[in-house]
Amino acid sequence: MTTTEHAQRLSLSEDAQDLLFREARTANTFSDEPVTDEQVRAIYDLVKWGPTSMNQQPLRAVLVRSDEARARLLPHLMEGNRAKTEQAPLVAILAADTDFHEKLPEVFPHAPQAKEIFAEEGFRTRNAHLNASLQVGYFLLGVRAAGLAAGPMTGFDAAGINAEFFPEGVRQVLVVVNIGKPGENAWMERLPRLDYDQVVTTA
Repeated sequence: MTTTEHAQRLSLSEDAQDLLFREARTANTFSDEPVTDEQVRAIYDLVKWGPTSMNQQPLRAVLVRSDEARARLLPHLMEGNRAKTEQAPLVAILAADTDFHEKLPEVFPHAPQAKEIFAEEGFRTRNAHLNASLQVGYFLLGVRAAGLAAGPMTGFDAAGINAEFFPEGVRQVLVVVNIGKPGENAWMERLPRLDYDQVVTTA
């Protein structure tokens, strides 16, 4: 079966599939067109509906807009990531809130004991990282759905970013994402993907 035939089996339109997946790319350069707070709010208001375990919703985001904040961030990135981050109209630091359990009475109200399940810090932190990472994926798709390009990066000094932006020690950085309209020569050559039979088995 061809890629087109597979695409036609999905409920999502082929244009939407292309926007979110097949034609979407990780941008390495950006235009100077701004990304507005209204766009970011629209992205969040869409992707907040993505599922997390027990509706934990541990993702937290810091939008880096000012020159001062960007200057604080850049030294903690790998050298190869600094120029594109300096150029991007918006940078989002996506982090896991390891005290997400404090909001469980609000977001998981039918289980009053839910907060106590995560009393142990190590278990709570593992859950925060896993479920916030799920939300990172939703966020990247939301950026694409807004007609913008995302450049997610994990090449950074996590301890340095945490100390600089999350000194209270509760939030922990997962990904730094450059966001905007792609600029000139924004794309690297498309890299291959693993085939279905290389990934999927049946038990």
